[in-house]
Amino acid sequence: MAVITSIALLVNEHNNQQLDRLRSILSFVVDPLKYLVSVPTNLLQNASDTIKTYAALKEDNQKLHESQLIHQTRLLKLEALEKENIRLRALLDNSFKLGEQVLVAEILSVEAAPFEHIVTVNKGTRFGVHPQQPVLDANGVVGQVFRSQPLTADIMLITDLNHAIPVEVNRNGLLTIAVGSGNLNQLVLPYLPNNADIHPGDLLITSGLGGTFPQGYPVAVVDQFTSQPNKPFASITATPKAQLDRNRELMIVWSNAAPIPLTGKTANEITEETKHAQP
Repeated sequence: MAVITSIALLVNEHNNQQLDRLRSILSFVVDPLKYLVSVPTNLLQNASDTIKTYAALKEDNQKLHESQLIHQTRLLKLEALEKENIRLRALLDNSFKLGEQVLVAEILSVEAAPFEHIVTVNKGTRFGVHPQQPVLDANGVVGQVFRSQPLTADIMLITDLNHAIPVEVNRNGLLTIAVGSGNLNQLVLPYLPNNADIHPGDLLITSGLGGTFPQGYPVAVVDQFTSQPNKPFASITATPKAQLDRNRELMIVWSNAAPIPLTGKTANEITEETKHAQP
């Protein structure tokens, strides 16, 4: 019966258009049903696409985050290299101004004992380094070598309690001695009378006395002068010119003009020749 009815309807539709109106009326009922039937499929498809898109975005975000960290690390390294390059250029420029043979050494370690300001560098007797050799940075006097091994050397900073350096006031040539205070940013001048011609802001340079430090190297700037009427000497402090707490590279200086050989001789031979060559 269903087949016969279908055939009859097909034949009738082919011969006339009377069923078009009925088809239009029925479409108002059938089309919403078709839409409702397709809703679950569409929802599942949209949900699947959303999950895939979220996973892809999450993966891309993770990759971008890792890439950002890598680039930031590289930028930090480049920044450190840039600062190191600036420091080395400053040391190189200063070495040309000194007109003397210098050796650039890198700091390996810092002494942690209170009031003892000692650093270890990566150059020793193998490079001709010997005790009592002056050490500078790009700004001024740092200290002197007090112990040297074949591959390393220990340097006592000018602020060490056991260190003293002969200085003169650059303004008037007044001679005195600057002594370490145990404070990394301070020197004391304990042997000047209350009426000494020295003022805050005066530049202290090496006087050349004692034979360790050649004359004319910047040492410190006077920052305080306090007269003490009840004592024979005034209270005077100065701030070192060298960046004692920020250096990574230092200059070890030879005051004699003869070059120091770096190879071809034993460390003992180099050390003995260096000692004999000192003024």
